[in-house]
Amino acid sequence: MFMIDCGEGTQAQVRRSRINFSKIYAVFISHLHGDHVLGLVGMISTFGLQGRTAPLHVYAPEAYEQLFKMEMQMFCSNLDYEIIFHPIDTRIRKVVYEDRSLTIETIPLHHRMPCAGYLFKEKQGERHINPEMLRFYDVPRSQINNLHLGMDWISPSGEIIPNDRLTTPPDPVRSYAYCSDTRYIPALGQQLKGVTTLYHEATYCEDMKDNAIKYLHSTAREAALTAKAAEAKQLLIGHYSQRYNDETPLLNEAKTVFENTILTNEQLTFDI
Repeated sequence: MFMIDCGEGTQAQVRRSRINFSKIYAVFISHLHGDHVLGLVGMISTFGLQGRTAPLHVYAPEAYEQLFKMEMQMFCSNLDYEIIFHPIDTRIRKVVYEDRSLTIETIPLHHRMPCAGYLFKEKQGERHINPEMLRFYDVPRSQINNLHLGMDWISPSGEIIPNDRLTTPPDPVRSYAYCSDTRYIPALGQQLKGVTTLYHEATYCEDMKDNAIKYLHSTAREAALTAKAAEAKQLLIGHYSQRYNDETPLLNEAKTVFENTILTNEQLTFDI
């Protein structure tokens, strides 16, 4: 389980969501504005009080490293688990995490301070075995791993049975891009081409575009333009200005450009 950003109130929201604290493997911080990072140290302290033993990985802009170490020394010096800090260069696109099934890559963004988004992407899975065809050709079970990897099978008589006759294609690769606070970047959509689900901030409607330009945020229409250029399957928008008691205008504006847009809200879950 991964957490992206950790503002004040995070602990309460995690409890409301019935998420087990100990299962959070890593936290990814996009930038150092308080609403994205001020809950981190308190949460780390709570993990310690609850008896956590597994290491916690923290990925954050490199400018935070010195302050983070001071906070750890001041408030969390007696933890029984390890905190591993990974400094992020927000200016470059780089894979910062990888395991057998997943990569996580930074996305350079443009805000009032160094800021990066994150692209979570599954690796291509194995091909699926077609049991009926295996029985038809009497393929031994010892060949299954080779078939998963895309290899053909040669029968005892020397006949080559193509892999695509014995297997079906792997599941489509899923990906999730999280684009935190940022001005509209016209080239961003091309960088995220084919992303399954895109979260993009949408602080204002177009009638307040001057504010978006001034504070380096995006409008709902601009978020939708990014999703359209990326050919995303769905767009999640959030980070609404407090000027909006009702976010429907933001949703309607985005939908004029990208129909499959969803308003994010507390406690909602989404299928990537």
